[in-house]
Amino acid sequence: MPLTLAVPGEEYIIKRIGGNAEVRAHLQNLGFVSGAVVTVVSSMGGNLIINVKNARIAISREMAQKIYI
Repeated sequence: MPLTLAVPGEEYIIKRIGGNAEVRAHLQNLGFVSGAVVTVVSSMGGNLIINVKNARIAISREMAQKIYI
């Protein structure tokens, strides 16, 4: 399921990253790689705050839709 459907506060493991090569490379640079543990901290205003690799990152809902857990 996409990251946008994750329950805030629960840990998930990234299964795969979708999108074109440029989008995948951008997400990998932010730490979103297969096997990484992610937690949705909050969702507001169409953006998600994600905890990945001990860092909090804000991404748009469209980007989160490309991350499968």
